[in-house]
Amino acid sequence: MTRDENPTNDDQRPGSTPANELPGSERAPLGSATTTGPVPDDETIEATIVLRRREPVPDEVLVNPIPRDEFVQRYGADPTDVDAVVAEAESAGAEVLSVDAGERRIRIRAKASVVHDLFGASLETAEHEPRSGGTVRFRQRTGTLALPEGMQGRVVAVLGLDDRPQATAHFVSIASAAVAVSYTPPQVGAVYKFPQGTDGTGRTIAIIELGGGFDQSDLDTYFAGLGIPTPSVTAVGVDGAANVPGGDPNGADGEVLLDIEVIGALAPAANILVYFAPNTDAGFVDAVTSAAHADPTPDAISISWGESEDAWTAQARQAFDDALVDAAGLGVTVTAAAGDDGSSDRVTDGKPHVDFPASSPHILACGGTSLNANAATGHVTSEVVWNNGSGRGATGGGVSDAFGVPSWQATVGVPKTSSGFAGRGVPDVAGDADPQTGYKVRVDGTDTVIGGTSAVAPLWAALAARLVQATGSRVGLLPMRLYTGATATATAAGLRDIVTGNNGAYAARAGWDACTGLGVPDGDALVATLRATAG
Repeated sequence: MTRDENPTNDDQRPGSTPANELPGSERAPLGSATTTGPVPDDETIEATIVLRRREPVPDEVLVNPIPRDEFVQRYGADPTDVDAVVAEAESAGAEVLSVDAGERRIRIRAKASVVHDLFGASLETAEHEPRSGGTVRFRQRTGTLALPEGMQGRVVAVLGLDDRPQATAHFVSIASAAVAVSYTPPQVGAVYKFPQGTDGTGRTIAIIELGGGFDQSDLDTYFAGLGIPTPSVTAVGVDGAANVPGGDPNGADGEVLLDIEVIGALAPAANILVYFAPNTDAGFVDAVTSAAHADPTPDAISISWGESEDAWTAQARQAFDDALVDAAGLGVTVTAAAGDDGSSDRVTDGKPHVDFPASSPHILACGGTSLNANAATGHVTSEVVWNNGSGRGATGGGVSDAFGVPSWQATVGVPKTSSGFAGRGVPDVAGDADPQTGYKVRVDGTDTVIGGTSAVAPLWAALAARLVQATGSRVGLLPMRLYTGATATATAAGLRDIVTGNNGAYAARAGWDACTGLGVPDGDALVATLRATAG
């Protein structure tokens, strides 16, 4: 199965779309937003243009990654396409900011009037009040984009014209005094038997953040308290974003510090790069692409942000998924939080929904459990699906409406959607996520306890780096190897099955399920499994 044989469910039938329209670009207004008028013609807009590949990426490359120079030469953009798109953009009056044929991205800057003429984009200013409070103002695009002749067939996505917030951080914080059981990340790592003799030495882990920031003093204090040298943590700005701590432990800083502290405590010798990007579809895709193509190539990328599949345009989902294909082809394991709102994923139509990017078939989707264990011995008393009841947090999970079931999930009994679509099952794996059994962290000078599947994505990213260290080879698209031997009634080697609990529409059972996937890790056993399945 090559990449193009696993299309999204947004079918573009021959003749159903005018030649100049960009398939999958249709954008609906945000229901909770209030429009305040058209975007002024002289407003400056930056956007990302994503180009098609020279040829599809075969599964063989996802199983056996290749060096970046070879990958971009074979699967990057054709220089002829690049030249044609650049020429079209410049002739319309847009400024080309950067071009990277290997990453298949062109960044442009243009006035709103130019954007309208170039892409037929109808833009309005809008604002809404998110659950986190405050007022967010943004540009909102409605309708379908059109492409000029020089871009038709060459461009697969135009992102960033609409800069509404694209994703939510999947973490749940709770006052330490209200928690009966909590753990440091190393204690959780001991429960899950992270491979002995590994600490991330020589490995690189990237983290994607769409807001917030960290102070070095928090990291120094936190790791000193754990008796661990402060790991190397470097902030990287994408599309003008930067490390900007907000001073609110319950805001985006909570996500940033949770990710860094979990990874740093579980892979303390690894080099950690934190990519800060705008919370837009363009920023998210650009951050993942930049991280995947960095030098040195990271061993893992952790993503704790996401939103229901319904909140994405088809072109944005596809561009993001293609960035994940790049990561897998380069040997990078990308982990993503499955969401913290149960099987509804915070959608209020009464139907099951899954979170994206966790629903991509080219990512390791991470669900959540509630863990009770002896922190001193690592002995597990109980571990069940995380579900604290309606409105109080539960692991995401379900079946994708956008991506078909991948070949490696064909034997585990993923149910079809209510419409009969055979979709990708979410999650693949799990780990402790219940804030009532959460992680001890430090955010903006405050010691607190945080849970959510946001904690599980960095947990598995740190484990992936240590698996690379233990085996001496890149893990890459980990699900393709984890599912080996799994059936509809039994999990795979290297994982401990979770068989109790539910996340709303789905219940845990023996084998894979849409709450905790194949289960939680046994790191020592996973090392043996990966050595046995190498190649």
